[in-house]
Amino acid sequence: MTASTSPFNLETCARPNILKLVPYRCARDDYKDDGTNILLDANENAYGPSLPLTASSTAETAGLNRYPDPHQHVLKSAFCALRNTNPTKPLTPENLFLGVGSDEAIDALLRCFCTPGKDKILTCPPTYGMYSVSAQVNDIEVVKVDLNLESGNLELRPDSINEALSQDANIKVAYICSPGNPTGALVDPEAVKKVLAHPTWNGVVVVDEAYVDFAPEGSSLAPWVVDYPNLVVMQTLSKAFGLAGIRLGAAFTSPPIAQLLNNLKAPYSISTPTSSLAYTALSEAGLVIKSENVAKILSQRARLLQELPNVPGIGRFLGGFDANFILVEILDRPGGKPSNTVALAAYKGLAETRGVVVRFRGGENGCFGCLRMTVGTEDENGRLLERLREILGGIYSASA
Repeated sequence: MTASTSPFNLETCARPNILKLVPYRCARDDYKDDGTNILLDANENAYGPSLPLTASSTAETAGLNRYPDPHQHVLKSAFCALRNTNPTKPLTPENLFLGVGSDEAIDALLRCFCTPGKDKILTCPPTYGMYSVSAQVNDIEVVKVDLNLESGNLELRPDSINEALSQDANIKVAYICSPGNPTGALVDPEAVKKVLAHPTWNGVVVVDEAYVDFAPEGSSLAPWVVDYPNLVVMQTLSKAFGLAGIRLGAAFTSPPIAQLLNNLKAPYSISTPTSSLAYTALSEAGLVIKSENVAKILSQRARLLQELPNVPGIGRFLGGFDANFILVEILDRPGGKPSNTVALAAYKGLAETRGVVVRFRGGENGCFGCLRMTVGTEDENGRLLERLREILGGIYSASA
């Protein structure tokens, strides 16, 4: 389906108050600062930040008394360069919304398209919990279409999603996590394409790609947004780039949707330190370091996949292997069946007596008896394997 034949209509899908929203503007929207202007427009402190300065810190704190660039065109261009794969239809800064982590984009999309108490979103459990949390905060109902819970691979079910979209016109946003959290599995692009090709649904498809840089190269669907008017692809610097502390997320989408999202955001939400660190990470030198670190993580992921099955009481790996974590069953006994009781005991025992914190996921659909384990350093993974063996051995001995 092409943009011209899509049933998506921004004018009827977005909330009327958002379509009418006049964004906050400052004088620097009209008169760009070239570094030579005397800035007396924003009530800033002209004498600088209230920080004790040293020779080494002066450069780092320069400009902190001024509000950051509200548009972040330079940083957005760096994001586009990262994902541009189609020279004839390149991504541009007009395709981008930058927020405080992907969570701001999740919430902004709901406020943009869903009327509280009326409209709904669709999620595909097991999946990232913030979709539902944000929906509840905004008084928006969640329609759930489970992944394939029978296969162990936890694949997306596009036909079931499309059926739900056909039955309920109040579903305005569908969230798809790829690679999934907690599944670790990359979603088949053809499955996403099938949802995008829904013949009548007037809504937005959101693909959350927080972990895409741990998947095979070229897996990102960000370049697709130039062809699909209702597609949003979210990414973050928190994972593969190792910058969780700066809280920066990006949403690639069509210029009209990006404009609405940028209209409703706070004017200076991306801080100067965040912007500077992000731009450095997206530089040529930063990308080299990121690639080196991802390679180390993938090597350690392969190690865990090889060595975890040698620990008595470890069951199947569920989902896929396209992220920096794995989802694994914990059994009631070696060679037995998955057990939430043992998985929960192992989770608590690791954290409380062995100093290793993983995530218990046994309460989620399709994840019975499962722990989710992030891939750590070589030393951290060695300790995980050793201490998991100790904890499970003690649990099994006590129940014998």
